[in-house]
Parts: sequence; C-alpha cells; structure tokens
Amino acid sequence: MKITVSVIKADVGGIGGHTKPSDGLIKAIRDTVENSGDLLIDHYIGYCGDDTHIVMTHRHGVDNEKIHKLAWDAFMAGTQVAKDEGLYGAGQDLLKDSFSGNVKGMGPGVAELEFEERPNEAFTVFAADKTEPGAFNYPIYRMFVDSLSNTALIVNQSLASGVVMNIMDVEKAEIAELRLWEDKPTIEAALMYPGRYVVDSVYTKEGEPILDASTDRLHNIAGTYVGKDDPIMLVRTQKNFPATEEVGSMFNNPHFVAGNTRGSHNMPLMPVKLNSAASINFCIPIVEALVFSMHNGKLVGPFDGFSTPDWDYIREIATKKAITIRSQGFIHPATLVPSELEYAEGYKARMSVLESKMKPMKKEDKSNTDRKENYEDPD
Repeated sequence: MKITVSVIKADVGGIGGHTKPSDGLIKAIRDTVENSGDLLIDHYIGYCGDDTHIVMTHRHGVDNEKIHKLAWDAFMAGTQVAKDEGLYGAGQDLLKDSFSGNVKGMGPGVAELEFEERPNEAFTVFAADKTEPGAFNYPIYRMFVDSLSNTALIVNQSLASGVVMNIMDVEKAEIAELRLWEDKPTIEAALMYPGRYVVDSVYTKEGEPILDASTDRLHNIAGTYVGKDDPIMLVRTQKNFPATEEVGSMFNNPHFVAGNTRGSHNMPLMPVKLNSAASINFCIPIVEALVFSMHNGKLVGPFDGFSTPDWDYIREIATKKAITIRSQGFIHPATLVPSELEYAEGYKARMSVLESKMKPMKKEDKSNTDRKENYEDPD
C-alpha cells in the first residue's frame, strides 16, 4: 500500500524570543489537525526550539493541496494564539498573505516521501533549529559516501552500489541529479559550500526513495532576513537503507553550521532531546531525532533518538566547541562571510560609513607601498 509521509514545520511564535512555542500555540495547531476529518491516517505534533513540526501520514501523495492547506491553516491558528499571547515572531515563517495551493515557497519547510510501505516500515525525522538547510550536508555525506563513518557502504549491497543524490542550488532554484560512485568528486565539490548547494533528496539506483529534506531559504522568499531556515529531514531506515543507528550516528561529531543568534555565526550543531527549547546561550543550533515505526500508515513513536546517556557526552562536546568559537567574538570565521550574513543591511550600513571615510593614498605613502611590493628577499 502506498503511503505518503509529510513533515511540515514553521516558526510562528516563541516565548520571550526565539525559545519555544507556548502550550496554547501548540494546542491551536493540534486542534486544527485533529479536526481534519478522515484526511489523515495519523499524525504527530512537536517542536524543536521555536519551530513546530507536523508529521502526517496519508494516501494523497506529495505536494497535495489539501494536506498543505491543513498545515497552513494549523500554523495560521497557532499564529493567532501567538499574537493574542504577545509571543515573539508571531507568524514569522508565514511569508505570504494567503494559501495558494502549496506551502513550498511560502515559508514553512517541507519534507515528503511517497512509497510502498514495507512490512516493518521505519523512518527518522530530523528537525533542526537556528541553522540552514545546508546543515544536513555533512551528515548526509557521511551517511551515503563515507565508509569510514558508515560500514553499510561496504557490507550493504544496495548502498555499496551507490545512490542517486539530488543537489539543489538554493540561490538559483536549480537541481542536479548526481550518481554515486561516478559523480563522487562533483558531489564533494558541491557539498563544500552548504550555503549555496544543498542535498534535496536521495534515492536508490532503482528509484526507491530514501531521504527528503527541506531546502527553502527564507531570505530568498521574503527578500530580507526573517529568521534562519531551520530545516527538517525525513530518512527511511533499515534493510536496503542505512540502519537507524547508522543514520543517528552521523550527528555524533557536532560539525560547524551557519546560524546561531541573528543567523550570523558559525556554531556546532548540537543533538538534543525531543521538544527542547532553543538555548539562550547564543542559540546554539540544535537538532532532534524522531524515530518512528509505521504500519498501514499508523505511527508508533516517536522514540527520542538523542535521549540516551551517550548523547549527553556529544552535547558536552558541542558546548565546548560553541564556547571556543564564540570566544573569537565577531572575527571571521566565528561570524559568517558578508555574502552569508543574515543581517546584511546592518553590515552594509557600517561598511558605507567606512567607505565614506576612505581617501586616496598620498603619493609618498603609495611609493612606500610600491617599494615593499618590489622588495626581494636576498635569501
């Protein structure tokens, strides 16, 4: 039986800042989803930082207007509560005035897969906050390309034969289909720059869907900074796909990602427990793992993938890395390069002051510079 799993998330308000949604906001979203009649088979609602996510199972395929409209209406209901309660950033990720058939390009992040359900269907949802879609590039690379990280690339015949990886240019909204192993160097070249090139989806060579991730850049939609993109990713696991443990362990080396306070810093991505608030320690970027089983579209779970004691040690590593890079203050690479700086207008205003004070060098100063440039070390 073909089942669709749709995961749609949005930031529509937080308590006292970008921390977590209120109980009233979550209730408004839940009430809307639960009043959808027989549209859904099952659903789960939770949050990561100030982003609320809705996991839905149904038989209507991806990009279905009714499913997306339900999520939009739920987030609108949550936004109204956020306004009534005076929450910060009420409706922040809803960048259009009205629904127009699909929430993609309207602010909310979407990850969806339609597939023939296996007898023991397993999948994991990774929900992140205070970072951008490219934050998943490194874990995905470890998952499907790096056998030092994932032994399944040697012993699992399906994965050893390689996968099809669709990589999006998020600035041009163009997508390339690349294949392992023949396109390995090209994939690596693209994934070097996660602010520009982002893994959109992964399939087996036979066309079986494994992974889908949100790729929208909010500042591209809104034309200005309205918050980080806070991506979400859906990964099917077990059998011919990576094992649940192999997928989860891809986050055990907290790598540096763009995000943090004002979306303007490089910070490590910290795996946290389900329904965690964003830290007010510079808003360390966070990611949660929602581990599900499913049968006939009915969900069992989620199990909290990052809740076991070993992940406390990983969180300690992430905290130490965060403190280390933030101790460098505003000096790059602690902060992003100007082209990736989310509060670009403020930075441009500062630089315009600098440029206004710039003057041509005096002739004698220039001659000194020329002598330094032409100097040859006798050794």
